[in-house]
Amino acid sequence: MAAIKRRDTQPEMRLRRALHATGFRFRLDRRDLPGSPDIVLPKYRTAIFVHGCFWHRHNCRFFKWPKTRAEFWREKLNGNVERDRRTMRSLRRLGWQVLVIWECELRENASSSSTLSCIFASLHSAKTS
Repeated sequence: MAAIKRRDTQPEMRLRRALHATGFRFRLDRRDLPGSPDIVLPKYRTAIFVHGCFWHRHNCRFFKWPKTRAEFWREKLNGNVERDRRTMRSLRRLGWQVLVIWECELRENASSSSTLSCIFASLHSAKTS
């Protein structure tokens, strides 16, 4: 597991490029916020997490429970999901909008993704509220 990258993953880089290309400016891995969100847009008071489908137990075709050491993985992945819930709750209490983008949503070309359209709509609504 030491070889698993915490930041600058391919899905995160795709999203960052698309956000930057459309004019959004952001900060990365803000340690002063709960959970150190992958991307933070302070102007919109929005924190974005780019979750890997396996590590955060997404219910999609890319997630499969490991066959070996099943109990270890069940505890590990359930712990990740519970930590995600606590983190999102904390950020919302602080007045932040929280978006979770899944790796599978960014598998294809991110700039043509409907996911990005939803993100942009969410950001624009956050700015006007």
